Formats: sequence, C-alpha cells, structure tokens
Amino acid sequence: MIDWFSGQSQVIQALLAGLFTWGMTALGASVVFFVKTINNKLLNTMQGFAAGVMIAASFWSLLAPAIEFSERAGNIAWLPATIGFLSGGIFIRLLDIVIPHLHPKAREGHQLEGPQTNLKKSTLLFLAITLHNIPEGLALGVAFGSVVTDNTAMLMGAIGLAIGIGIQNIPEGAALSLPIHGEGKSKWRAFNLGQGSAIVEPIAACIGAFAVLLITPLLPYALSFAAGAMIFVVVEELIPESQSGDNTDLATLGLMVGFAIMMILDVALG
Repeated sequence: MIDWFSGQSQVIQALLAGLFTWGMTALGASVVFFVKTINNKLLNTMQGFAAGVMIAASFWSLLAPAIEFSERAGNIAWLPATIGFLSGGIFIRLLDIVIPHLHPKAREGHQLEGPQTNLKKSTLLFLAITLHNIPEGLALGVAFGSVVTDNTAMLMGAIGLAIGIGIQNIPEGAALSLPIHGEGKSKWRAFNLGQGSAIVEPIAACIGAFAVLLITPLLPYALSFAAGAMIFVVVEELIPESQSGDNTDLATLGLMVGFAIMMILDVALG
C-alpha cells in the first residue's frame, strides 16, 4: 500500500490525504445518528486534544522543516519561517473579517463575526468550521509537495501529519453536527453540514501541493504559512472553547496528550 502511494505524484498524494481527513470528519459527524448531545467533559477534552495535535503539527511537521529548508538553501534560517508564519495568521484573520460565520460558542452569547448577514445559524456554524479547515488542507498540501522523490522519511512524515489531522477531525465533525441538530435540523442535514465542512481540505491540499511544486523557493514560506494559519485557529477557537466550561484541567490534559501523539507520529514516521 505504501509502495503504491509513494508511486503517485505529490498532488495526488495530497488529494488522497485530504480525502482521508475529510472522511474522518464525516466519521465524527456521523455520531449525530447515535446520540443527541455530547458530554461536555468529553467535548472539552476532545477540543483540547485537537488543539494539541495542531500545535505539535505546526512545529514538528511545518515550522521545523521550513527552517531546515532555509538553511539548506543558504538563506537566513529564521526569516522565511517568520514571514510565512505571520502571513498565515494574517490570512486567517482577513478571512474572519470578510466571511460571515458563527462559532459554536456563540450559543453562549458570542456574536456574529464578519459582515452582517441574514444567513441561518446552521449555515454560519458551517462556515466557521469550514473557514478553519482551510489551513489544515494547506498544511497537507505543502507537506506532501515538499516530499523529495524516493525520500521515504519525508513521505512518512507527511503521512503522519495526515493521520494526526484526521484524528483531530473526528471530534471536530461531532462538535459541528450535534449543535446543528440541536438547533432543530434533521440528523441528515446536520451530518451533511458536519462532513461538508471538510470538503475544503482536499481542495486546499491540492492547491498547496501544486503551488510548492510550481515555485520550489516558496516551500519554507508555504510550510510556515500553514503553521501560522493553524496556530491562529488554535488560539482563537480551539483553546478558548476547550476552556469555556468547568473542565479546564481535562482540556489541558487532552491538549498535552494530543501534542504528544502528534509528536510521536511525526518523529517516529518522519
């Protein structure tokens, strides 16, 4: 299976990885067919876990390789990583401004973000999660786009990133479909919105891989850009939501476990 996968082009590899993470989101969204609500302790722990995975992936799979590539190219090692990292955060902030969306925590009084709109609450919740799935897809794309032919270690590192993102997408899918069902939508409607929020991941993955292959010097900037975008999402959304209840210790432990698992995946596979 690995031999077949390694024989595909980087864009196809990125597409398949994006489809995998999309499928994991669908798996998480499918819990709406079996339960009506999710235990807050479990939800906060899963949100913390997802934050830990994304923080670890941002460094081990994206920033560290970006610095390494810059050093190999004879450039100032920290400069491309810094520029790309800050640009990624600014990019997500700009999307926050121009796209109307509503985070799940809005049910506790948080206000609409972005321009005013008459869109339904379920649609706004969908847009919030979709918006924050974009950097995950870009991260997959640039990771696979950076794989040098016949470099098994780099390929396994990119696969480890896909596995880590896929794991954290399971609670993300559930965290969207269940609130939407709770707002009165049918289970099928809630499931479709939950899994559909991740359709941007294979699309963004292909864009990221193609951009890196098209302009190779962009690689350290692209890697760190994806890292910055992911960290923005973690700090703006995942950590505040995981700490919003009375389960802060569990959420923090979940973050540490998620970080450790993603670190192990990246170091052991890459």
